[in-house]
Amino acid sequence: MAQTAFKGSPAHTVGSLPAVGSVAPAFDLVSLTLQDARLSDYAGRRVVMNIFPSLDTGICAMSVRKFNEVAASLENTVVLNISADLPFAQKRFCGAEGIENAVTLSAYRSGFGSTYGVTLTDSPLRGLFARSVIVLDADHVVRYVELVPEITTEPEGTFTVDGSCNSREMDCIYRALADIRETLEHRDDC
Repeated sequence: MAQTAFKGSPAHTVGSLPAVGSVAPAFDLVSLTLQDARLSDYAGRRVVMNIFPSLDTGICAMSVRKFNEVAASLENTVVLNISADLPFAQKRFCGAEGIENAVTLSAYRSGFGSTYGVTLTDSPLRGLFARSVIVLDADHVVRYVELVPEITTEPEGTFTVDGSCNSREMDCIYRALADIRETLEHRDDC
């Protein structure tokens, strides 16, 4: 169990995010067209997972817009926006906002939240996902994880990595994540 916070009050998750250096667990999610989406669909590509409670909150919506923006400049990388929102709501949002570079996926009929340790077990957001970022290399080895300490804020952007993550191929991802943090800075809605 990991701890984050919602509006200053402790909020706990069902487990912990995957460990840096481990192979990312397989997942089955649902696309905007109600098709199955699996981690194996992105074999040989780096993966950035933007995990969040709901598109119907200001900071979550802003993060999806920004991740979409930077996804266009990342080579051999797919950005996945993942929430428990229904695919219908995600499709409306993505259509209205022009989200075309990042892939938005629903976990509404999936064990993703438990497998990745992000489902909240308490707080008013119980059952939704804690805000987090996970970066995988092209072999789907976990290279970066962040459970945001306060759900109503953006990722910290402290993208320092240990030697195992300091490869040139990952540098563009870390710069993009830092850009996302800068764009979202000073937002205080969830």
